[in-house]
Amino acid sequence: MSHSDTVPLHPSSQSDIDEIENLINASVQSGPATVLPARPPSPPRASIPVSSSPFIQSNLPPPPRPSANQEPPTVLVAPPLPPSGNGNPSIASTGFGSGPNTLTEPVWDTVKRDLSRIVSNLKLVVFPNPYREDPGKALRDWDLWGPFFFIVFLGLTLSWSASVKKSEVFAVAFALLAAGAVILTLNVLLLGGHIIFFQSLSLLGYCLFPLDVGALICMLKDNVIVKVIVVCVTLAWSSWAAYPFMSSAVNPRRKALALYPVFLMYVSVGFLIIAID
Repeated sequence: MSHSDTVPLHPSSQSDIDEIENLINASVQSGPATVLPARPPSPPRASIPVSSSPFIQSNLPPPPRPSANQEPPTVLVAPPLPPSGNGNPSIASTGFGSGPNTLTEPVWDTVKRDLSRIVSNLKLVVFPNPYREDPGKALRDWDLWGPFFFIVFLGLTLSWSASVKKSEVFAVAFALLAAGAVILTLNVLLLGGHIIFFQSLSLLGYCLFPLDVGALICMLKDNVIVKVIVVCVTLAWSSWAAYPFMSSAVNPRRKALALYPVFLMYVSVGFLIIAID
């Protein structure tokens, strides 16, 4: 079939086309087309302000300025921490507190400060007073220089008094102090008290000073009766000196239980002083 060939329309289709043409011609001859009324404009929408500042300015009014007679607002302060069970401040809470910076101070200032602390703590042992104002001060201001000197002095005194196995006697003195500090720390913690290992070591070392004096006397006086009397006196002295420290670390009703392992350790040191020949 070629492009010039045409297909005749159906009579009904031809009549429809003629009718459409007649309608178009009639509308053109009748005049301009009727224009429908325009749609009413939509109400304006709220516009969002765009600002270059990252913070949107608020339309709220500024707060009123306080007058000269107006009282300042009340600031709530957190209540202080409750004290420990025995009414005294916690001993271990300040055991590792941040102290002053001593890295840049002269060496002589450091030595004077340590010597002053040793003398202050030693006074509490030489003149024990369980009714003093702050019995736990020595535990909070613990140090290891004083206990180191006292345990070394005790070990040297016992080794000089011994006729054989001097090095073993010296080692036993150190072992007694270390074992006593571990047992004392665990005992106080199990009794609900507050103490750390180094505070126990400092307590036992400082309260060992009366037994050091007794060991020196026993080394100079080789008499069993004198040894027994001196050891009993110094043993009671050391135990009584440790009593105020232990009373500040545990509940007052458990002071005897806390002091019991300390007493046993000093009894062991006393037997060691008597047995050395």
